[in-house]
Amino acid sequence: MAVNLNIQADVIDIRNDTPKQEDIFFVDTNVWLWLTYTNARLSGAKYYQLNNYPKYLKQARSNQATLTYSGLILAELAHVIERTEFDIYVQSHQHYLPQDFRLKDFRHNYPTERANVVAEVQLSWIQIKDFAHSADLTVNEATTDAAVNRLETQAVDGYDLLLLESISRAGVGQIKIITDDIDYAVVPDIQIFTSNDNMIRPAKTQKRLVVR
Repeated sequence: MAVNLNIQADVIDIRNDTPKQEDIFFVDTNVWLWLTYTNARLSGAKYYQLNNYPKYLKQARSNQATLTYSGLILAELAHVIERTEFDIYVQSHQHYLPQDFRLKDFRHNYPTERANVVAEVQLSWIQIKDFAHSADLTVNEATTDAAVNRLETQAVDGYDLLLLESISRAGVGQIKIITDDIDYAVVPDIQIFTSNDNMIRPAKTQKRLVVR
């Protein structure tokens, strides 16, 4: 079923955009994953995600734009990497594993594979830290209360709510997010830099597609 998006953000197609030196971007978790994770192609990522986003990030860095990340993304990054490594292991050992083999079994009973997961997370995190600046975002009671209030008007998940509210409170001006996540499109007063046609097409129809 197609998602009916009421586009509130300004949407920029990264395939037709050149990052500028004065740009300050917040980069979403999956975009970092597609740039840094060794097995990103096995994580369910599409061809355009594996190509367009890393290309744009590298161009942004070359043009001396500012790329930022939040420590909040580590949890999601580690979760996706662990799940992907688990799926890879199950696929390659499916004839030898019990039918009730679970992620927790993989995590606790297979030290060699666990060490590999940790190494993959560490490698991705090192690359992110080398590529971008950490945005010191604060999550406290005021932040979480405001994030809960966003639920009434913005159809995004809890993780994105916290990120949006934290970024807003950091006082960095208009928020510019490099993301493939269509949920962000319903958030007003932000700019989304994306290669996702499921955002770009409705943004064009609703006159929210911006060419810089």
